Amino acid sequence: MAESNFVDQVKIFCRSGKGGAGSMHLYRAKYIPKGGPDGGDGGRGGHVILRATRNYWTLLHLRYDRHIYAGSGESGGESRSTGKDGDDKIIEVPCGTVAYDAITGKFLCELTDDGQEVILLKGGRGGLGNWHFRSATNQTPRYAQPGEPSVERSVILELKLLADVGLVGFPNAGKSTLLATVSAAKPKIADYPFTTMEPNLGIVSYRDNFSFVMADIPGIIEGASEGKGLGLRFLRHIERNAVLLFMVPADSDNIARDYRILLNELASYNPELLDKHRILAVTKCDLLDEELLTAQKKTVPDELPVVFISSITEQGITELKDALWEAINREDNQVTLTHRNLDTRYEVDTDEEDSIYDDGDDDKA
Repeated sequence: MAESNFVDQVKIFCRSGKGGAGSMHLYRAKYIPKGGPDGGDGGRGGHVILRATRNYWTLLHLRYDRHIYAGSGESGGESRSTGKDGDDKIIEVPCGTVAYDAITGKFLCELTDDGQEVILLKGGRGGLGNWHFRSATNQTPRYAQPGEPSVERSVILELKLLADVGLVGFPNAGKSTLLATVSAAKPKIADYPFTTMEPNLGIVSYRDNFSFVMADIPGIIEGASEGKGLGLRFLRHIERNAVLLFMVPADSDNIARDYRILLNELASYNPELLDKHRILAVTKCDLLDEELLTAQKKTVPDELPVVFISSITEQGITELKDALWEAINREDNQVTLTHRNLDTRYEVDTDEEDSIYDDGDDDKA
């Protein structure tokens, strides 16, 4: 079977550039055989920078480019010439990417908006030239600072899709069929379990030219938190969704029980998912006659809105869109995106001690 082009997790090795060495030059010219120090500073090493872009929706491009090296700064020169800074290395990732330290598992940063940048590894500062060390008692210093060394780190990048509505249900609950009905997405649809093997996104059109984004993830089963089926690997993609749409087929033996099983699996993965607004869609209603459908309506849970739909006949689709739009735009519906700083490029906190290379003027990012 061909390998999927959807990659939502990748491990990369990054190294920033080392700083250039300061110059130990003494000025010499005709008739000036013993000039003073004029060695320049070394250039700054290149940063390793993460940049979010809407042009990517997967981390596939990093699967075969896992070693990221920034350029090193050049050494200082005579006449107080500063060395050239090393080239920054920019890693473009999809919006919704989260970075973790591969060894400690520590959260580093997340990027959610197009163009947002984070300095993942800061390049080493250049060493000071001997001109900085002149004094009344040491007028010809014959030493200079070396540049700061480079910094290395292994990083795990995880993609969490950004969507307004996340579909949650068992395999063959009709999630992909619904997505194909209400949007232009073309997910694979078949009559066997686990047809969907990777998440799919679709833009759902609404009244007055409004729209919202819906995410379809592979189905989960009872015991998924223990590794059964596809496990909970893809549930990270609904962590940022404003609304969770649970889907249970109308021919289920017990709709309320199936809903509880799905809810318990979410709680096992991340209890915070239970704080999101939830709607239950009872699918495949075209399979039941009026008498059976009326009987099923008496078994649905009463603690959340319930909509009976059929993606084939489009029964209840309009009502479902109305319920989803109302839930998305509720005042108390606030999807919290933590650790965000969208005003400027910012640097990852490395928890390292202050450097001895303190020249009183930090490089500007």
